[in-house]
Parts: sequence; C-alpha cells; structure tokens
Amino acid sequence: MTKTALAGNVQLYGFWRIMSKPDDKQLQTILEDMIVARTQAGRLWNLQRQGQVGTIAPIDGHEAAIVGAVHALEPESDWVLPQYREPLGLRRYGPEVLDTFMLYNLGHPAGGHIPDPIKVAPSQISLAASIPHAVGLAWGMSLKDESGVVLVFFGDGASSEGDFYEAGNLAGVLKAPVIFFCVNNQWAISTPTHLQTAADSFASKAEAFGIPGVKVDGNDPAAVYEAVFEARKRATTGKGPTLIEATVYRLGAHTTADDPTRYVPSDDLLAAQEKDPVHILTKELTDRNHWNESMQKKIETAALERMDEAFEKAKNTPLSPDSLMNHCFVSDTPRQLRQRSSLIDAGETS
Repeated sequence: MTKTALAGNVQLYGFWRIMSKPDDKQLQTILEDMIVARTQAGRLWNLQRQGQVGTIAPIDGHEAAIVGAVHALEPESDWVLPQYREPLGLRRYGPEVLDTFMLYNLGHPAGGHIPDPIKVAPSQISLAASIPHAVGLAWGMSLKDESGVVLVFFGDGASSEGDFYEAGNLAGVLKAPVIFFCVNNQWAISTPTHLQTAADSFASKAEAFGIPGVKVDGNDPAAVYEAVFEARKRATTGKGPTLIEATVYRLGAHTTADDPTRYVPSDDLLAAQEKDPVHILTKELTDRNHWNESMQKKIETAALERMDEAFEKAKNTPLSPDSLMNHCFVSDTPRQLRQRSSLIDAGETS
C-alpha cells in the first residue's frame, strides 16, 4: 500500500483526504482539557506516592493525542474505550468519567461500572483486551442501526497482542464503525519501538485488515483532530474502520512501579521534552492572544479542586462487605446467601 505525506503532520496509508481543522475556540478548549489532565495527573501521582491510591499510569506527553481525538467525537452518540492512561483526558465526556476513575483507583467495585448515560467504558488493564470489545460494540451498534462510532485507545505494545490482529481483521470484514487509535509513545514499558515491530509503522498494519491507516503527529492536537474527524465520517457513512497511529514520546514513567531512568536515554528524553505538547500549544495560543497566564492559573486551580472533590467523593462512597458477592449470578444461590450473611455479620462486628 502506497504511503503519501499529507497536511504536514499527517501520513496516509491508503486513500485518505484531510478536510477538517479545529478553529481557535476549539483549540482553546482542547488546551484547557490538556492542562487539566496534566495538572490532575500530578495530583494523582502524589496521592499514589502517599499510599492513598493504587498503581497509576501517568499521562504526561500523551495529552494532545488523547484530548485531540475525543474532541473530534460526539459524546452523545460515540463510545470511547480507554486503556489505562486516558481517563484524565476525557473531560469532554463529563465529570462522571473522573468520578468513576477515582473509584477505580481506590479499588472500589463501582470503578468498573459504566456511568450511565456516559459512553465511556471502564479502564482496561489487560493489554489489548478492549480492542475486540470495541469491535463487538461497534458491530452491535450497526445491527441496531444506532448512529455513532466506537474509538478504542491502545498502545504500541498492545499491537503485538493477538487481540489486535483478530479484532482488526473482523472489523475490516464487517465494516464496523470503529476507530483503532494506537498511541505510540515509543516504549512498551521498557521495550523500544524497533524491538516491538519490524514494520515501518504501526499504521501500515492496517493493510492486512483492508482498511486505511493514518500516521499522525500525536503532539499536534489539530492534526489528531483532523485524522479522527475524517475517520469518524468514514465510519458513519458505512465505509468501515480506520487505524490511526499517533506518535508521541512518553515523558514520564510507564507507571508508578517503573523507573524509566534505567532504560530511557537521557538525550532522547530531553529532545522529547522540547516537543512537550502542552507547552507547544500554550505558546501557540499565547502568541495568537488566545491564552494567558491568568487563564492558565485559573484552569489549574479548578483542576486541582475538582480532583480533590472526586477523591473525597470516592473515599466516602459506601462499600458493603458483601459487595464481592455481587454480579456473580442473576440471583444468589442458597450457599451465596449464607456467605453474604456471614460477611455482613463480620463487617458489623469488626
């Protein structure tokens, strides 16, 4: 399949035309969401280091790819299936996303629920497992003649899983309205891209599925927006899925259990920091008089207040000691009823 360079930061695999760009007002909203994500990620990192939440995956360096993508979607009709790094970048989909994510980080079972009517699935820690889920959901929407698309986030490491190839092949055959969004941050934990694949890009793998593949600069939210906007239009007009590869550089650790200084070359990291997407868009909009320090401070303050609110709300969400018995069967078996009663009694006396 022929590769063609387009629109500066977009590369095309297959037949593709980039037609839509976000205006300055949209870019300002995108920057706000990027700053909120970066700010809240810093607070979440501190909470983890204090032992108040579990292991987390920082978003630093991924903000433009994630936020730019969801701003090209329609929250009323389009589903988002995150992996584990994306939830802080999904503010466009409503405050329920953060509330549910904080429950997830505290290990509360409700953190694994879909907050009705928000079309965002729970975080998926199992690598690539959400990709076939996305295809099944998109296919189901087609069978029910529902409008909208499904966008599924995954990383470069997930592309080595069988789920990716099986789901991509089925989606191509079914022409399912799904957008495969691969955030290539150059590292699958400690495995660099050149040891992850021999292909010239992850986008080129779309050829095996018979669908278009687009490679885009993930540090440029406008380019990401364009690519997703066109992929959505293609999907909603019955033309099937698109595979988008957004190239970024992971500016922090893979997770709070990781020490990237042991394997990330310092020169590479310094070069990547010069392309920090939050800093680049901030400067761009400041130079065009669409952003200033006062706006920045206001957004950061509100982001921290909202994060603290969600954390306190999650901490104070009741959890019955018998909750682990929920959702096992349609109704409790006699043995489960006895076990449930025992757990409740034990909780009341502890």
